[in-house]
Amino acid sequence: MPLPEVCVCYLLRERDGRVEVLLGRKKHGLGEGRYVAPGGKLEPGESAVEAAVREVLEESGLVVEASHLEPRGRLTYLFPHREAWSQVSHVFVCRAWRGEPVPSDELDPEWFPVAEVPLAEMWDDASRWLPGVLGGGTVDRTFVFGEDLSSVVEDGR
Repeated sequence: MPLPEVCVCYLLRERDGRVEVLLGRKKHGLGEGRYVAPGGKLEPGESAVEAAVREVLEESGLVVEASHLEPRGRLTYLFPHREAWSQVSHVFVCRAWRGEPVPSDELDPEWFPVAEVPLAEMWDDASRWLPGVLGGGTVDRTFVFGEDLSSVVEDGR
């Protein structure tokens, strides 16, 4: 049976000569308390692009156009000790939108300089691929999480 699909969208802007990324501390559910980018589950019949547009709006109040999403790859997350958490995540970057970020039921959005992304307060896998994606790269990796449901125990490069 295929894994559930999710999406994540990293919004990037330039301010005062430096690039910033929009993240927010997750208020509840999977990843509660960690910094994440807007994103979530694909609804039945929805493409990853359509889901990213919808999730960015729901979680940050920002309006993005599908044509502005830059596909940057996919991540497979395996949780052998809680299989219901296993999923495939489609990764996007976006540099154009309308509006200003506002808090939602899911996230309190904050801008961070890319060089100061709070990796220690994100999922364990983020430090292994996110800097490269934010720097213009792509990703196609599988991460296996351990019994603590937090630590990466296998990194399938």
